[in-house]
Amino acid sequence: MARRFSYRIPTLIIVFALVVAAVLAFRGVGHWLIREDLLRPADVIVVLSGGMPWRAEEAARLFRLGDAPEVWVSQPEAPVAELGAMGIEYLGEDYFSREVLVHSGVPEADVRVLQEPIVDTQEEVAEVAREMRREGKTTVIIVTSPQHTRRVKLLWQKLAGGTPTAIIRAAFQDPFDRDHWWHNTRDAFSVVRELMGLINAWAGLPVHPKPA
Repeated sequence: MARRFSYRIPTLIIVFALVVAAVLAFRGVGHWLIREDLLRPADVIVVLSGGMPWRAEEAARLFRLGDAPEVWVSQPEAPVAELGAMGIEYLGEDYFSREVLVHSGVPEADVRVLQEPIVDTQEEVAEVAREMRREGKTTVIIVTSPQHTRRVKLLWQKLAGGTPTAIIRAAFQDPFDRDHWWHNTRDAFSVVRELMGLINAWAGLPVHPKPA
């Protein structure tokens, strides 16, 4: 009996250690998802779709600091034609992001909306890299939400490689609670989405933005 009990002690210690590690990992994932680069001058600042108005506000702040001479805004895919057929004008997220930029001090002439509609971050990153190469630009500051930064950085590495260079920056105006992300559905869904996106990227992007 004593020998059997002595075998159980190491097992209990291992189980306890695994539980503690799992709890710490669960609580720390909000911090782990945030992966910023050091800020330095660039050719252009890009506002990724979503996180409105915080991403556009942060991009405007960086523009005012002189970190880049222009700001690009991506254009999410939207049912423009379908709504237009009903006589309904759809302005789109890109319209409001541009309005936030202008309101925050970016001259309208220095704001450009990318013309290729995108459905997700993978398409967004690919479009930005393509436009950067087409225009001969070498460095871009990409502004997104804090919890989105790690996935954006990974996607850039996979889709764009080392050239052009991307500087990933977080819009900390976004109310993402990195310390208690499981306390509300917005942050919880956001964390789950980021983890699923990271798994897809690590697996070689087998899940595509659009049907083949």
